[in-house]
Amino acid sequence: MYQWRKFEFFEEKSGAKAAIPAEIAGGIQCCSSGRGKIAVGCDDGTVGLIDRSFKLSSAFQAHSSAVLFLQQLKQKNILVTVGDDKQPTSQQSSICLKVFDLDKVQEEGSSSSTPFCVQILRIFTTQFPEAKITSFLVLEEAPPIIQIAIGLDSGSIYCIKGDIARERITRFKLQIEADNVAVTGLGFRAEGRSLLLFAVTPTSVNVFNLSDQPPRRQILDQIGCEANAVMMNDRQDLIVGRPEAVYFYETDGRGPCWAFDGEKKFLGWFRGYLLSVIGDQRSNSKNTFNIYDLKNRLIANSMAVGQVSHMLCEWGYILLFMADKKVLCIGEKDMESKLDMLFKKNLYTVAINLVQSQQADAAATAEVLRKYGDHLYSKQEYDEAMSQYIHTIGHLEPSYVIQKFLDAQRIYNLTNYLEKLHDQGLASKDHTTLLLNCYTKLKDVDKLNQFIKDEDGGGDHKFDVETAIRVCRAAGYHEHAMFVAKKSGRHELYLKILLEDLGRYDEALQYISSLEPNQAGMTVKEYGKILVEHRAAQTVEILLELCTRDSGLIDGVTNGGSIVILPSPMDFVNIFVHYPQYLMEFLEKYINKVNDSPAQEEIHNTLLELYLSNDLSFPSMSQENGFVNGYSNGDSTRDNNGTKKDTNRIERQRKGLNLLKSAWTHDMEHPVYDVDLALILCEMNGFKDGLLFLYEKMKLYKEVIGCYMQTHDHEGLIACCKKLSDSSQGGDPSLWGDLLKYFGELGEDCSKEVKEVLTYVEKDDILPPIVVLQTLSKNPCLTLSVVKDYISRKLEQESKLIEEDRNAIDKYKEETDLMRREIDDLKTNAKIFQLSKCTACTFTLDLPAVHFMCMHSFHLRCLGDNEKECPECAPEYRAILEDKQRLEQNARDHDLFFRQLKGSKDGFSVIAEYFSKGIVSKTAVPPGDNV
Repeated sequence: MYQWRKFEFFEEKSGAKAAIPAEIAGGIQCCSSGRGKIAVGCDDGTVGLIDRSFKLSSAFQAHSSAVLFLQQLKQKNILVTVGDDKQPTSQQSSICLKVFDLDKVQEEGSSSSTPFCVQILRIFTTQFPEAKITSFLVLEEAPPIIQIAIGLDSGSIYCIKGDIARERITRFKLQIEADNVAVTGLGFRAEGRSLLLFAVTPTSVNVFNLSDQPPRRQILDQIGCEANAVMMNDRQDLIVGRPEAVYFYETDGRGPCWAFDGEKKFLGWFRGYLLSVIGDQRSNSKNTFNIYDLKNRLIANSMAVGQVSHMLCEWGYILLFMADKKVLCIGEKDMESKLDMLFKKNLYTVAINLVQSQQADAAATAEVLRKYGDHLYSKQEYDEAMSQYIHTIGHLEPSYVIQKFLDAQRIYNLTNYLEKLHDQGLASKDHTTLLLNCYTKLKDVDKLNQFIKDEDGGGDHKFDVETAIRVCRAAGYHEHAMFVAKKSGRHELYLKILLEDLGRYDEALQYISSLEPNQAGMTVKEYGKILVEHRAAQTVEILLELCTRDSGLIDGVTNGGSIVILPSPMDFVNIFVHYPQYLMEFLEKYINKVNDSPAQEEIHNTLLELYLSNDLSFPSMSQENGFVNGYSNGDSTRDNNGTKKDTNRIERQRKGLNLLKSAWTHDMEHPVYDVDLALILCEMNGFKDGLLFLYEKMKLYKEVIGCYMQTHDHEGLIACCKKLSDSSQGGDPSLWGDLLKYFGELGEDCSKEVKEVLTYVEKDDILPPIVVLQTLSKNPCLTLSVVKDYISRKLEQESKLIEEDRNAIDKYKEETDLMRREIDDLKTNAKIFQLSKCTACTFTLDLPAVHFMCMHSFHLRCLGDNEKECPECAPEYRAILEDKQRLEQNARDHDLFFRQLKGSKDGFSVIAEYFSKGIVSKTAVPPGDNV
């Protein structure tokens, strides 16, 4: 033990001022600590309780004679004493055990009080013969159950177990030696549900298993010790002090041994330190008090002391009671003071061991390691310094260490530190950058491989992925960058390296094909332009597979029970910005494969733009793929005049017209494209066939013939009117009028066309002759011969109509005159009824008879009750009245009038008919409006 260093980690706190209070006059026989007070038992039978300021808190007479042993319990404020209560008349033993409840006080007169004595037990009985008590120990099992062990000089141990206050106890005896060797020390140890009792004599160390019945004894050693040299540490190990050494005992035998020379008068345990009062062989009044740090193998403190009577630990101090009743208080210095002491002596290893053994916080340990590292660094022991700095990771700022080792000669140490930083997951992006730069400067490919690739194929990376990829790319380690990107699932970075750095387009396409649909879609959106530029056809195939996945489902396909949403082709339109030919090819293949896409309308709109555009040329189109300006080299021809005839455009327009028709069939109310956009595209690009189709589908017939008029296609114009003017097919006959107006304003000879048009105008009686003449008179190139035959026929037709109208007028005048004469005759002349037969029954007319002004006569019996009209003439009369009422009702039905006016070829005839029937000839004046 001579190599153990001595330090002054403890110091005397109160010096010579602390002492046993003067009120305690008797000699101290025993003492105990535990609940913030020290209990002192004296030879006069009194017990004193001393507080922290070493003042007497209370005192009472526990026994009539001496107090031999006492112990304060930890869980309850109970004091157990063993003392001598001598009674002259009693034949029983005077040694008894008392239990005091210090929280209860019983009055014993006016001037003094004593704690309540819960129970008094006689230790010695006929079954338990009396002997000198040499050791005493109390264990709180589960209050109020306690276990008491009393060691005797006869080698026996008396045990008392139970609730002493209620006298529910069990007594039993344990025998150690048969030759009356005193029991010098006791110790309890709990192991699970078993309770063990250590017992030490000067000649042996024993252990009893109290859970066995009867308790089983095991001898641990054949050598023991004297009194006061036995104690239990906080791990429940038995410690025995002998002159040559201090021994530790487990339940199965002797454990560690520490060779501390000298007579061990007292042993103690304080916060992991071993306390020992060692006697001086030359003088009984001089002793040495040592505090051993067994973990760090050092003497934390050593001081010369006088004659010690008792040793306790309370209030965070070590208390030595001296024979002259003085008290030596020894306290541990704080960690900072101890470390400063070690730092001044450059004992950094000891400091590190100290903070670790005393379970200091990690920050304090890191600070010690930092100082040790700085010390080694100042001595240029860089490797050793770095080993200390590595232990500070997580507490010391990495930049503190990095700045010290930025020198190129220390790059190996710096690399080591950065590797450990990454291993613990504490590296930032800058640390990753620095470490990878170190590898690249050292050209240590093995280290780089180990750092990037040796993660056993699982778990997250221990570095920032984007930083590692960026540094590897900058240093030319593309394979390493690709490995990191692929393993971390950063598909966009993996493809970025393949496409931008390595130009491996086929591999990039293959990689995209292996991804999940969502991931593949995102990568194609980002790098699709590059792929189309170099591998257009393959990119189209990948997109087609991505958007269809060989499934009829468009909203989503089932993949292992989950729904995978397929991307829309319109999501990828922007990647074909310089290659519209391939966009057209992609969309065509898609609609051929999928006919119920939610984006069908958008796809058709885009295809119409491509089909109808005049020019699809872009200067960046790659000629390596066999296309120039977006078209195949063989698709262009030149005519004799040197003008380029774009056959590709004709083909596209053919496809465009087919798309217009197929996406708006006869059984569809609305087209599967934007009609307004289609009209604009056709108009902008001069696509006449498309315009004609759209106008016709939208029933804009006037716009249809307007297209022919703009191109002066007279033959097509007349043919179109023949097709669109048939009212039975929903056509508009008024188109012939517009056509006639067009020829009238044409300003050139179009006699043939006009004659043909007049044929249809005359056939359907579309225009009055006067309007025809006025319209055609505006064209100076037309002669009268063009309309001669038409006018002749119309005049002859009108003459016939006039003659028919005149005959009808004469007839109506004659009928009117006849009616007037009859009315006048009825008003002025008498009517003679000469009928001799009844009009109803044809029998001879007799009285009573009824005669009507219409010259019909009837028997009264042949008429019904209250019959006031002629039965023969009444139906005709009623029909006339109903017609009159209907005409009056129609006069109020304006909607009917306008419908007839709009549906008639000759609106004037409709108005004339209303006037002729007297429907609109009368104007009703509301009452009160007369002037």
